[in-house]
Amino acid sequence: MLAGNRRFFEGQAEHPWQDAETRESLIDAQSPDAVVLSCSDSRVPPEIIFDQGLGDLFTVRTAGQTLDPSVLASLEFAITELKISLLVVMGHEHCGAVTACLRAIEDHRSETGRTRIEPGDEALDETFVHDSPSPIVNQVGTSILAAQEAGLETTDEYESVHIARTIEVLVDRSEVIRQAVAEGRIMMVGARYSLTSGKVQVLSF
Repeated sequence: MLAGNRRFFEGQAEHPWQDAETRESLIDAQSPDAVVLSCSDSRVPPEIIFDQGLGDLFTVRTAGQTLDPSVLASLEFAITELKISLLVVMGHEHCGAVTACLRAIEDHRSETGRTRIEPGDEALDETFVHDSPSPIVNQVGTSILAAQEAGLETTDEYESVHIARTIEVLVDRSEVIRQAVAEGRIMMVGARYSLTSGKVQVLSF
């Protein structure tokens, strides 16, 4: 996948396995190399940025790679039925979900008359994020607050923290994923795509 990404950002994409013969060979079965949970941003299609073809990637995409029961079920299907051994959680630069959640938190602070964060304000922000009707604000907002409490200040840092937290939540919520990781049947990797360079960076946590 990283070799394919290199071809992509160097402008030498091969667009493999996109012919009629490949399509016909996949009619009855599939055997993807990896499952990718990524943002649904139109600028971040995994098959293109990794220069992959038909049948190579099993992809699940939501705004801000947020999770819900259908997302978990899809990832579990990839592990149990397709026997995929690599799960990539990929965020990206200039994520609109992160920007929107950060704006919502800042607007809430302004509405409550807080021009700067004082000790004890964390509870107000956490309640706002938790009680929001938006699952994007619930999940991405929680990641932003965790990053800010750790002293981080940039959207790049918020995006990386959200990727790490998404991996943690997946393991916590899914017995299938947790057991697969414990038994060494699947490896989970965090990654961040740069819109500016076209490169995918593998993150270490």
